[in-house]
Amino acid sequence: MTAFRLMAMFQPSGQQGGGTMFIFLLQIAAFIAIFWFLLIRPQRQQAKRHAQLLKELKKGDEIVTSGGVVGEIVHIKDDRVTIRSGDSKLVVERERVARVIAPKTEGAAAS
Repeated sequence: MTAFRLMAMFQPSGQQGGGTMFIFLLQIAAFIAIFWFLLIRPQRQQAKRHAQLLKELKKGDEIVTSGGVVGEIVHIKDDRVTIRSGDSKLVVERERVARVIAPKTEGAAAS
């Protein structure tokens, strides 16, 4: 056998080359799907929950700001929230409200 025939035997045919391209595209699609379900989708869900939390803010809610200040809402205006923390009143942006602390029940407060 000549060297040319030996090399021809080990060369992939045209159909096999297309199969490797399909596998490569399948791997890229799997990578994108994993990226979507592990990073992008949870972040969007969290953003929706935070937007809903901001819509439901009302006077009297006890909140924690993103800076860690804990206070009670005394006034809400468009994109500003006035809170009372200790003896001080603070005005913060509505977007800076990180979470609402669950209101205490009457039975738990009496204990």
